[in-house]
Amino acid sequence: MSDEPRPTSAGIGRVLIAVYGILALAALGRSGYQIATKFDEAPVAYSLSALAAVVYVLATIALIARGTAWFRIAVVAIGFELAGVLIVGTLSIIDPMLFPDDTVWSQFGRGYAFIPLVLPVLGLLWLRRVARARREAASNTANDEEAA
Repeated sequence: MSDEPRPTSAGIGRVLIAVYGILALAALGRSGYQIATKFDEAPVAYSLSALAAVVYVLATIALIARGTAWFRIAVVAIGFELAGVLIVGTLSIIDPMLFPDDTVWSQFGRGYAFIPLVLPVLGLLWLRRVARARREAASNTANDEEAA
């Protein structure tokens, strides 16, 4: 077994990457179509869907890529996603007129089976687990070096 810390793309991380990739494609397709064909009907909603799509693409890439910088980008992107779905979800319920058409994050991702609400929570929990494994591996390496 390798002493190298687990990458974000190992284990359940593969499932997260797959779901993020699918959601990115769905959000890109939907927002691209909406912006191209009826942007003037709900520019804020369609722009938010496009923003969500970009965040999903960034999160997917950051979860696949290795390195501390990409790990931090994953945390920021997924944290931003969670904030977005909570804020837009709440606003879309309190005042539906703010979003004349649904965004990916409207009503906490209802149009996407609430995956936009659940996914960032699972993603942040996974990243916390990976960070803990990395800290333990670094600590073990430091202890091994001191013992030698």
